[in-house]
Amino acid sequence: MVNAWKRREHLWCAPGGGVDIHASLHDNLRREVLEETGLLVAVGTPCLINEFHDPRGDFHQVDLYFRCTILSGDPTGDWTDPEGIVTHRRWVTRAEMARMFVKPDSLAAVAWGDVDAPAYDPLEPIVR
Repeated sequence: MVNAWKRREHLWCAPGGGVDIHASLHDNLRREVLEETGLLVAVGTPCLINEFHDPRGDFHQVDLYFRCTILSGDPTGDWTDPEGIVTHRRWVTRAEMARMFVKPDSLAAVAWGDVDAPAYDPLEPIVR
């Protein structure tokens, strides 16, 4: 989990970010995970589509989540985000994640493969 929200240090999410033009989603995710965690990953299959929106405004974001496998790097070792966006990173258990403020709301169910985990989670309001 990473905290990429400098104004909300209590908010945690999966590593990720924007896409570079002419790069595949897998290539972009590998780059973002490496930047935000120092981990090199193999990107697997998609596991969640989540939409964040502002019910009172014009913001609408679509996030795609993929299962990944760590190829190299230490999830608990020293590391600094070269772009200075991620302020903290944590490797968490499900019990730890349950005590954290995590977005999207369905992330734990998807990450741990719950039978009732959604594959599509529409229109979750953004955090203000």
